[in-house]
Amino acid sequence: MMLISIAMTLASCWNRRELNDLAIALAIGIDKAGDQYLVSVQVVDPGEVAANNRTMTRTPVTLYQAKAQTILEAIRKMTTVSPRSIYAAHLRMLIIGEDLAREGIGDSLEYMSRYYEHRTDFYIAIAKGTTAASTLKILTHLEAIPANLMFSSLQASQKEWAPTAAITLDQLIMDIVSKGKDPVVTGLRIKGDREKGMSRKNVESIASPAQLQYSGLAIFEKDRLVGWLDDVESRGYSFIHDDVSNTVGVIKCPDGGKITLEVIRSKTTSKAKLINGKPEMRLGIRTEVSIGEVMCKIDLTQKSSIYEMEHLGEETVRSFVEKTINEVQENYKVDIFGFGEVVHRAYPAYWKTVENEWDSVFRNMPVKLDVVINIRQTGTVNNSFMNEMK
Repeated sequence: MMLISIAMTLASCWNRRELNDLAIALAIGIDKAGDQYLVSVQVVDPGEVAANNRTMTRTPVTLYQAKAQTILEAIRKMTTVSPRSIYAAHLRMLIIGEDLAREGIGDSLEYMSRYYEHRTDFYIAIAKGTTAASTLKILTHLEAIPANLMFSSLQASQKEWAPTAAITLDQLIMDIVSKGKDPVVTGLRIKGDREKGMSRKNVESIASPAQLQYSGLAIFEKDRLVGWLDDVESRGYSFIHDDVSNTVGVIKCPDGGKITLEVIRSKTTSKAKLINGKPEMRLGIRTEVSIGEVMCKIDLTQKSSIYEMEHLGEETVRSFVEKTINEVQENYKVDIFGFGEVVHRAYPAYWKTVENEWDSVFRNMPVKLDVVINIRQTGTVNNSFMNEMK
């Protein structure tokens, strides 16, 4: 009788949800349609991604769309066309249309952060020059589910290319509410023929007519998109923000040729100084590289040649980092680098006097650079065999 009494208090599976009743969403796109939201949800078709059950006649994902005054209302409205309720606990990507981003993404993020089903480990991107709905309609090679390709590609690009930033929901919200740093989000564009990319023909040829490509960083003032950084400026941002783990860069040789340097590791330190009551930022960039490609006549067995390449590499990094800082300070006037946070940690009393007008201070703040590049490896050979041939 005691065991029976205890068993009666157990919750059991009162709130269970059967897999057959759920439409698993892996990507959500949000656009503005007049005074309403156009919400697009990319849902996986389990039968088409299972190895033994694929029919090859249906796409591996389907897209449900609905318009409503709020995002949650639109998602619930999708049940009028979907036989299953949308389940977003396994979300991989959130794509926000550029037009909506320019109006402000605060309301969209409020829903994404509040709703109990959502985790916060998905990545966020801004549809560049297109709508979020259009990006979710493109079929992809290698990964049958486009959302998985977008997620993996953004991870790989941040680690090996540098001009992209894998931003999660928590990071983005933290930057929006911070007074010492404004957000950046990676842009996602459609490269090629968008109409063909929406059909199965896009994955039936070796060279896809349309591809999804990450391109540049979107600059935000709080929750509102104000502009874009190009790939060179985005790489500069990654160096300033100490987000470079691996990338490549090209420097020009004295004879007009080129050498490709691969970053092995890089570290950026930021220090703030008060000079005559005004802040000054000092950045120290220490980068170790290896020589990945030689397309000029140079004797790599000589130390003087290595020193010369290091100097050219330092000037190259300095040039695009300075270009990024000048572009942001002069044209966008928002602190996306987090310099305000550095000043806050170093001089909390001074910060209290300028925190409400930090963007104005940031615009005129001098930034001094100290760039050091060390070549650690020259590859498996010393001089190129092309020198011998010539």
